[in-house]
Amino acid sequence: MEFLKVSSKSSPSSVAGAIAGMIKDGLPVSMQSVGAGAVNQAVKAMAIARGFLAPVGIEIVCIPSFTDVVVEGKKITAIHFAIEPRYLRGTVLLDEEPYADYLTQQVAPANSFPVDSFQL
Repeated sequence: MEFLKVSSKSSPSSVAGAIAGMIKDGLPVSMQSVGAGAVNQAVKAMAIARGFLAPVGIEIVCIPSFTDVVVEGKKITAIHFAIEPRYLRGTVLLDEEPYADYLTQQVAPANSFPVDSFQL
């Protein structure tokens, strides 16, 4: 499986554009980061991508996990991010793979979670 490799020097905006483009094209998004700086850039990219996709009715969900990778003969731990779309009510859904199962998914309306109910 191919994935986006994010380093501490990656531009979050560029990575966000790649994420948004892949989600809009119906492609699975997988990212991998090694180190605190790289994970920071990956998380910023996901937040920016959310801003790109929300106006067209697509929310994204991130599923983080640990994975082992071999770099220069050494086994190190990386963070893997699987990013999936969650379509908002009223959005035209794709009826093709890989998102066919989203056709039956129930999504709460965006205004059902009032901001006033959260304590900051």
